[in-house]
Amino acid sequence: MSDTETLNKLRGVISKLARELNTTATSEGLTPTQASVLGLIVFRGPLGLTELAQLEGLNPTMLSRVIGKLTELGLIQRDPNPADLRAIQVESTEAGRELSDRIKHHRTEAIAACLDQLPETTAQTIINALPALEALAQALRSTHN
Repeated sequence: MSDTETLNKLRGVISKLARELNTTATSEGLTPTQASVLGLIVFRGPLGLTELAQLEGLNPTMLSRVIGKLTELGLIQRDPNPADLRAIQVESTEAGRELSDRIKHHRTEAIAACLDQLPETTAQTIINALPALEALAQALRSTHN
């Protein structure tokens, strides 16, 4: 559909945006991966470790470390999975929900501040592109599942 140079620019911009937004998690004491896992647990509710690993694209060792740290910080809790008592599921604690909300708030504030610095037509072009970007995200998700 588009030339390679344009596609590389799009990929690069998406990566830069993700990296910049990830810094908001470090200001709260979490790594970007820890913040992402916490956000997913808060958003999706109790999750089994296998499903969580698939959703986050993490190997079991890395996921185990992240879950261990989030549990140690009191942000999530591990419980037996009612559907399979041999398995564990994780869910957020009140502290985890509060921290996740703060991270989302910081990210929203950062985007708002940046949009305010852009010319109004540029900011509106970005807002108008949201449906297309959401479709791109959905298409990417579909190709990886």
